[in-house]
Order: sequence, then structure tokens, then C-alpha cells
Amino acid sequence: MHTWLQELFGVEKPVIGMCHLQALPGDPKYDHDKGLSWVVEQARADLLALQEGGVDAVMFSNEFSLPYLTEVDMITVASMARIVAELKPEVKIPFGVNVLWDPKASLDLAMATDASFVREIFTGVYASDFGLWNTNCGEVIRHQHAIGAQHVRLLFNIVPEAASYLAPRDVADIARSTVFNAEPDALCVSGLTAGAETSSQTLGIVKAAVPDTPVFANTGVNADNVVEQLSIADGAVIGTTFKQDGHTWNPVEAARVKALMDQVRTLRASS
Repeated sequence: MHTWLQELFGVEKPVIGMCHLQALPGDPKYDHDKGLSWVVEQARADLLALQEGGVDAVMFSNEFSLPYLTEVDMITVASMARIVAELKPEVKIPFGVNVLWDPKASLDLAMATDASFVREIFTGVYASDFGLWNTNCGEVIRHQHAIGAQHVRLLFNIVPEAASYLAPRDVADIARSTVFNAEPDALCVSGLTAGAETSSQTLGIVKAAVPDTPVFANTGVNADNVVEQLSIADGAVIGTTFKQDGHTWNPVEAARVKALMDQVRTLRASS
């Protein structure tokens, strides 16, 4: 068991539930009539459902900010900071943040809200739905230290959704070089889009390549594959499965959360 996972989450194979924020000011789908207070209330309902269902941690992300930016506007971080700050008194479990797709902004938000971890694309250069997607990990890590965020755990998504490496690279090589060059706290392995199943084969390749680094299944974990996925991965990030009818853009249902978390607890007890 990886020490920091146990220290932060207190369990084997932690499950991080996603609290997807509705569109924010500046986003194309922001509802000006309902306003930001409505966004807060929607997030509160999802947060409470996730906690009631028994997830081990929660991560707030601006999932409805489509189409995403790789450098977000200040209003996005400001709005997310307000939302998280309003909800913090009701957060009873560890939490992280993810400002899609901006690692510096994610770290800024983590510092402003006392989040314990962030998930982002820190490394690589990709051909993506959002155009040519480049990163500068050295600059981001220096920013992390400059703002005093050394304690914030970094979850590196090494298989970005809706993107592929500009030049073909083997995922095992990517995992090994990322760990060597950037020393991430954990790696996340994803499917094509939110809710798309992560390949168990890919998970296994990554885990075998970097056995001393925690590896999370980042998308598509559900009742049918959770046992297989968590038999390989060290944890999972789950959003879509917890939603009404298993649809990414629907509200979280506590009963769906509980059903899957019961499976996870059974798996932990038998391991």
C-alpha cells in the first residue's frame, strides 16, 4: 500500500467521486437567469449524495465548462473558489480540485481552498479536440513551489481524454519517463471521454511499468468492471457511474454511489 494514499484517504483502493460543477460565468452554457447561487446548490446536492453514498474523497471540477480551455480565464478560478468555499463546511472527506485543463489554475485553486490534491495534464504534447495541446511541467512544478503548494498531491493524467500524443509513444514508456522526470504522486489512466471505460490492459501495462507509483483508473469504472479495474489499479476516479441513469450530465444519485461503494468495500474485505 502506498503510504500517502493510506494517510490521505485512510483506506485501500480509494474511490474519488466527481462533483461536476455546472457551467460557470464566462462559459458558453452558463445560465445567467439562474446565476451562480444555483450552481452552488447543484454542487451541494451532488456533494451530499456522494458523501451519503460513501465515497472516500471528492474532486470538484468545472466539467460543464465546454469546450475546455488549456489556459482558463480568471473568472473560472474565482467562481470555483467561491463554490468550494461555500461548500467546505459540509465536506466531511478529503477533497481535490481540477480546473480543466489548466494545471497552474488547478494549483492556485487548491491553495485558495485547502484542497489536498489536484488532477491535471502535466506532461506531454498532444493532438486534441482543443487544438495543439502543449504542457510545461517544469514551469508548473516551479509554480507549485512558488505558491507554497508542495503539500498538494499531484495526479498526472497520462492518457488525456479526447487527445493523443503528437508522436506515437508506448504507454509503458510514457509512464516510466513521466515518473522519472516529474515524480508524480500518482498516474491516472483514462478512456476516450468522460464515462468511457479505461482499458484494463492499459491499466495493467502502466502498473507493471511503474509498480512503485499509485495508478488510478480515471474514467468509466462501473458496477460491471469495478472488481477487475481495482484488482489492477490502486484507486479510481468515478463520475458518470454515480449519475442518474449513468449519464455524465445528470445529477448524482446516492443509491448508485452506495451500490458501487458496497462492491468496493467487499473487494477490500476480501483482499
